Amino acid sequence: MFDLPVLTHNDRREYRMFRKYLVKSGFMMLQESVYCKLVPNSNAGDALVENIKKHKPSDGLVQVLRVTEKQFSKMDYVVGKKRGDVIDTDERLIIL
Repeated sequence: MFDLPVLTHNDRREYRMFRKYLVKSGFMMLQESVYCKLVPNSNAGDALVENIKKHKPSDGLVQVLRVTEKQFSKMDYVVGKKRGDVIDTDERLIIL
């Protein structure tokens, strides 16, 4: 999850670069500024978080929330429709 400034040309450039990094790294957009990625285990999750730290913008807020796939599948949808491309198992970790 991230909240990045887009006031200056440099801010917008860093925003675009960070978003492109996420997409190229296999993240899926859940909603604006909220991306998720399925990883096989916590070691892969740790490596992913380190890579995010290396590519983070200089300003703004970037947060990582780790949940299991089982926890992710129990998400309540108040408005909108559930996407059907999430596997229902707790064997993997989802990085939000």
